[in-house]
Amino acid sequence: MTQRIDVLGTGNAFLPNGRHHSFSIFDGKHIIDAPPTALASLRRAGIPVSDIESVFVTHVHGDHVFGFPFLLLERKYISDREGVAPLRVVGSSTVKSRLTQLCHLAFPGSLESILETVEWIVDETGTTNDGWTWERFEVLHDDAVDPHGYRFAHTSGANFVHSGDSGPCETLYDAIKRSDIAILEMGFPDWVPSTHHHKPKDVEALANLVTTPLVITHTFVDDSNGHPKILSDELPNHPPHVHHISDGTRLNWSDGEWGIRAPDKA
Repeated sequence: MTQRIDVLGTGNAFLPNGRHHSFSIFDGKHIIDAPPTALASLRRAGIPVSDIESVFVTHVHGDHVFGFPFLLLERKYISDREGVAPLRVVGSSTVKSRLTQLCHLAFPGSLESILETVEWIVDETGTTNDGWTWERFEVLHDDAVDPHGYRFAHTSGANFVHSGDSGPCETLYDAIKRSDIAILEMGFPDWVPSTHHHKPKDVEALANLVTTPLVITHTFVDDSNGHPKILSDELPNHPPHVHHISDGTRLNWSDGEWGIRAPDKA
């Protein structure tokens, strides 16, 4: 099987026009975060929720995990009524308590039985049953939400980095330098006074340091769809190995490198 990453959502917390929240799935069974629009993104892509085997949590801000109760609800009552599909959640030591509390708040009395079947993994490194290994590392973001990025590598040679939410930091950049592609957030425009997200100027500076292709997600920029702009509808002018993508973009690993396929649009 050819390794692939489907970037199902590319927007930041404010949902720029034409974008769902930042959300990726690789090899059709491992998702990175579970944002509020996760179920909508999976439905749009035609991916059954019961196919998901792993949830890799970068941090517990609402735009990254508030869709988790809906995924469990869907599995329990629709796509896995027999309760036979395994599910594990990988994240830091705070993830289990935060997501369990979230499920109790969202659907009290409905998700307790399925929560008992979830395998919670806090290890910083590990292996899936289909040849992927992961390593989790701290990044620069709000400490209150325990922020991390991930580097994934497959026995085929495929590897990639997902930044989660992070401003420029050494741990993330070290992981990017030793990887073949990076999914990188660009959550704020340049004028916002914060170091907790990448801005266009930060992406440009990184692109001048590395040759690794940078695939931009968690963007503040509207996708082109004819609606009035939310904040901006103009993409930054970045070097050629920076890719500003749309929801539904697919990254395919073949012949030792990643290819980027834009979604078909009507």
